[in-house]
Amino acid sequence: MSMGRARGVVLFGMDGHLIEVEADVGRALPAFILLGLPDASLRESQDRIRSAAKNAGLDLPARRLTVNLLPASLPKSGSVLDLAILMSAWAADGKVSSTAEVVFLAELGLDGRLRPVRGVLPSVAAAQAAGAQTVVVAVENAQEAALVPGMTVLAGSHVGQVVTSFASAALTPRVRDSLGLERWGAERSADAGVLHPRREASAAQDHLGPFLSGNDGEGPLGDPGPDLAEVRGQEEARFALELAAAGGHHLLLIGAPGAGKTMLAERMSGILPPLDDQAAMEATAIESISADPRTVTRLRRVPPFQAPHHSASMAAIVGGGARIARPGAVTRAHQGVLFLDEAPEFPRPALDALRQPLETGRISLHRSAGSVTYPARFQLVLAANPCPCGLNVGSGTRCRCSVAQRRNYMARLSGPLLDRIDLQIQVDRPRSAAAALGPPGESSAAVRARVLDARAAQAERLRRWGLRTNSQAPMQLLTGELKLPAGSTRDIDDALDKASISLRGYLRVLRLAWTIADLMDQDRPGVDEVDAALQLRQRSQTH
Repeated sequence: MSMGRARGVVLFGMDGHLIEVEADVGRALPAFILLGLPDASLRESQDRIRSAAKNAGLDLPARRLTVNLLPASLPKSGSVLDLAILMSAWAADGKVSSTAEVVFLAELGLDGRLRPVRGVLPSVAAAQAAGAQTVVVAVENAQEAALVPGMTVLAGSHVGQVVTSFASAALTPRVRDSLGLERWGAERSADAGVLHPRREASAAQDHLGPFLSGNDGEGPLGDPGPDLAEVRGQEEARFALELAAAGGHHLLLIGAPGAGKTMLAERMSGILPPLDDQAAMEATAIESISADPRTVTRLRRVPPFQAPHHSASMAAIVGGGARIARPGAVTRAHQGVLFLDEAPEFPRPALDALRQPLETGRISLHRSAGSVTYPARFQLVLAANPCPCGLNVGSGTRCRCSVAQRRNYMARLSGPLLDRIDLQIQVDRPRSAAAALGPPGESSAAVRARVLDARAAQAERLRRWGLRTNSQAPMQLLTGELKLPAGSTRDIDDALDKASISLRGYLRVLRLAWTIADLMDQDRPGVDEVDAALQLRQRSQTH
């Protein structure tokens, strides 16, 4: 009897679990036994592994092969363990060695090709946290894996290259003679048969250039989006957008069709600060488990922007799936913007499901195979018409909707959801051709510069409490060490006494007032800033 070992990683949501893969070759009739709670998709790997081994010229032993996936109590799924299972089987048969401490993350094709898999970035990070130092991936995943500092990443395009690198001494000459490794395109060292290590963190950063240290504004993960200069006029709405970006506040835009609500919302990401290292790693990890694995090659620096269609289901918005829930739009918008155009047209349950992530910054999903928690700290931007026809603006004489239709339409946005929206703005159509076709407004870069200054002021003020933006400030802080004088809060105190705003609304007005003061380069908000914050929160209700 002989044993072989290798390592792999399985993901539950964003959490990676290191899997010890044990293989035993016994003296019995040929069989392939897979233990450790594999699901149907993982059981299919048995046939893929046999074919890949045969086409690599190293058949699995014609004896009883038992593979155990530890911890045995953890359910496992997917194809990411294909290569780890094959390497452990070959190690048990004496064909390869030194695999016990190496993490293998790749799917196998029937011809032995290494195929990329999703979730390599969080998987490699989890492997490193568990003490692993070396990981083997498909060449398409190499740049993504190299984003984790301190890991040695080996990349290949065929399982034969992996065999060559880990072959036992007695087997190496035969393997090199029979496989013809020089035909394959993986990066190699001077020895053409050995996989090329993709270097450790410092060298990987040199290879990836500006993507780790900044954003060049180009590429699928770095596009800042359209420029705010294209929006003509709309000074109040532009200021509300800048205010939302500066303090991390949620925004509701109400106006007639063609007023520019969508144009404004689509330019939100372009005025937000670039993501720092931690936020960029989180956003890129989410991209890794959600997108095509070949597209994730660098850290995302521009905040993500998600704009699902109003026909999207609740599962598409918050996440879902039959066994382990997949991330939804709220998670893909983490560290960025979630824009819901025509918000009243979205299913009511999907809108109300946003209340948990708006408060906690995460979403918990429970399914038959277990529960997962995804990060979901985003800025919510809603756009809505004032009525089904959209013409209930100004005097409302062109609107043909009944009073009941108008009331029912806006009632689709529930009170508890609206109470969590800091800024509620009426966006009016331009009143003249001169306003609509006038000179361009300020560019996104100019507005972003002011946003960065305001964010710096907030970070400096809130650092000792572990906070970064005004939108994160709790009630005990705003009514404690950052409490404003009674004269400054007279208007919102009266509004709270008259029940025209809730206690949650009171807190959000205070947060908004601090952000206005930061944009105005003031030490603290005064009466004017608090009054402006209250008006901006209730602006859509006064038209």
